[in-house]
Amino acid sequence: MRILTTLLMAAAISATATAQTTADEVLEVARKANNYFMAKYSDPTVPTNVKRIRPSSLWTRAVYYEGLMALYEIDADKRYTDYTDRWASFHQWTPRNGVKTCDADDQCCGQTYLMRYEQVGGEEKMAKVKENLDLQMQTPNEKKNSTAKTQSNQPSLYGWWTWIDAIQMAMPVYMQMYKITGEAKYRDHGMAMYRWSRNECGGGLFNLKDGLWWRDADYVPPYKEPDGKDCYWSRGNGWVYAALVRCMNELQKKEKAYKELKKDFMLMSEGIRKCQREDGFWNPSLVSTNYAMKETSGTALFLYGMSWGIRSGYLKAQVFRPLCDKAWQAMVKDAVHHDGFLGWMQGTGKDPSAGQPLSYDKVPDFEDYGTGCFLLGAAEYYKLLKTDKK
Repeated sequence: MRILTTLLMAAAISATATAQTTADEVLEVARKANNYFMAKYSDPTVPTNVKRIRPSSLWTRAVYYEGLMALYEIDADKRYTDYTDRWASFHQWTPRNGVKTCDADDQCCGQTYLMRYEQVGGEEKMAKVKENLDLQMQTPNEKKNSTAKTQSNQPSLYGWWTWIDAIQMAMPVYMQMYKITGEAKYRDHGMAMYRWSRNECGGGLFNLKDGLWWRDADYVPPYKEPDGKDCYWSRGNGWVYAALVRCMNELQKKEKAYKELKKDFMLMSEGIRKCQREDGFWNPSLVSTNYAMKETSGTALFLYGMSWGIRSGYLKAQVFRPLCDKAWQAMVKDAVHHDGFLGWMQGTGKDPSAGQPLSYDKVPDFEDYGTGCFLLGAAEYYKLLKTDKK
């Protein structure tokens, strides 16, 4: 009997090992999702037309290119950079709405412009982004204190990021510019704006106790979900979580800013860990039963951050690796279609109610940012699996 039990245990272990995802399998799925997108949107210069015409340099498309650049890191296909450069050149390597914008959504495309500058050079790739940041650093947000909810004691010069999505859209641009130029003013100003959002906006958008963020001042308590729980939007928290990673990648570990962001990353990691569903996804509303369902964009961003945290030695693999494995397997099983379309993707909005109801087959209003989130998660998970072999 003891011999039979041992054999059965060995067989179970063997089956589990055989079923484990490989890095090459992750790459194939990432390619499939990206090929679907590039085939459907073959001309990257064409504006989007969801309710109204918007240029293809808007934030939704900019996030896609962040994901594409992450894919390029692990799969150096010239198609990716040709597609990117055609898009960026068409927009003259300029933030959406020009150099005078102070809207983080307009600035998001600058992340890819600066990545391409670091890869191949060309002053035109960074000149307009730099001009834009220099202008914002001298421009107060006069609307910041227009409502009681956004009142703060900090100078309005830093009060631009009144919604947490903005931290992902724009903060990495400041850190990239700091790394490229060596001028600390970009790092310092970006950190000052981050602290304003974290500590001042609406009384502070980051709840240290839960390690999670309220989307903007409208969702800070006493606002509650119908079940009485706080409203922590999954993708909103994913935006911040990804931004922390992207900013730390531009800084030296010994810098004060790095240590500050790392501390918040660790708090967020623990908060996010507690919210994962049994099936591997995260709900659109992290701690509430309201809109309890699978959601791909937040799940992909959490996979991105956790995979990075494990590879960096900050998150314990025995605790967080199973979460990453479950997240990837859940998305492949329940979200990725045979042609690369991604289901269970929440459309644009600002809280868990946006784009509801979600489903496997529903096409979100914009497909681009969701694909970008998925590629970010896939690329970082691929690197984690590659690390296993070393």
